[in-house]
Amino acid sequence: MFEQERTLIPHEVISATVDGATPARAWREYLQLTQAEVAQRLRISQPSYARQESSGRLRPQTLSELGAGMGILPEQLDF
Repeated sequence: MFEQERTLIPHEVISATVDGATPARAWREYLQLTQAEVAQRLRISQPSYARQESSGRLRPQTLSELGAGMGILPEQLDF
């Protein structure tokens, strides 16, 4: 049960993706982070993060890095 709770995706995140946001953008906005804040956590530039965020399909390594930077599991970004 605990593991299942850790991988849940909030309704607000799902709703944002239905409205056209990528999962990365939906999570970032849900967590009330700016692109610059996430980029700083990932130690990359804001424009580099913006390109990743707008990508529809991310490599597993990128999902892991983004998840770690946002404090969520990579699986929560891959739906």
